[in-house]
This record gives sequence, structure tokens and C-alpha cells, in this order.
Amino acid sequence: MARWTAQGKTVNYLLVTRGEAGIDTMPPEETIRVRAAEQRAACDAVGASALEYLDHPDGTIHDVMQLRRDIAAAVRRHRPDIVLTTTPRDFFPGGLYNMADHRIVGYAVLDGVRDAANRWVFTDLAGPDGAVLEPWSGVRFTAMGGSTEPSHAVDVS
Repeated sequence: MARWTAQGKTVNYLLVTRGEAGIDTMPPEETIRVRAAEQRAACDAVGASALEYLDHPDGTIHDVMQLRRDIAAAVRRHRPDIVLTTTPRDFFPGGLYNMADHRIVGYAVLDGVRDAANRWVFTDLAGPDGAVLEPWSGVRFTAMGGSTEPSHAVDVS
């Protein structure tokens, strides 16, 4: 991300949840505050232009159609060329099982990007000003982290 912003590219972050169920030893309200501060600091460190949360429930994402709508709306608002997401695969390299939210989000991002480009899907999506969001078919590439067969790596050490 930092390399892209250093090259003058715009980087926006869209998070599906606030991570409230992600720290077992911390109450959800406190986890939300900690995670929000961490994410804001991470965005600032790499020069991200926007940080947006969709506020789906962490650990129990279930309304996939609403998630697709929300992702399609974000794609139409931000108009990205490249989208990065989690892998929808069941397993990570090394055999670790991928959690349900990550699998659901991975597929929802793929579908939401496609939905954003189709003028006949989610025709009622509106921006903050109430204007209908126009379809966006400019996503050239969607990359998923956590592949069992990675084709690209960047040394960030």
C-alpha cells in the first residue's frame, strides 16, 4: 500500500466488520476501540486516503446479499482499478482452516465487484448525497491474499 501511495496512487480501505469478536480476552466494545485505532494508524502509515467500515457483525456474517450490496455500493463510490480481499478458500497454506467470515467476504467481494459493474443489479444504490451511483466496470484486477499457490510476493521487511 505504501508503495502505491508513494507512486501517487489513491488507496482506500473498506472493512466489512469492526473486528469486535476478534480478541477473546477483550470485551467487544474495547476491541472495537483498539482495532479502530490500529486501523487508523495503519492507514496513516501507508498514506491511505479513506477508511470505511460496513459494520457487518464480526464472526457471524450471514446476510450475503446485503454484504454484496454494500460492497457494490463502495465499488461504485470509490471506483477502484484494483481490489484486494481475503481468500474464499477453506484452507490457508499449511492446512490452517480459514474462518467463515473470511470465506464469505472473499466470495462477496468477487460478486460485489461484478455486481457494481452491472447496471441492472442493485439499481437503487445511492451515494451520501442521495444521487444514484453509476455502475463501475473499471476494476482491472482482484487479488486475494492467503493463496495456497501464491504467484506474487512483496518483501516488506
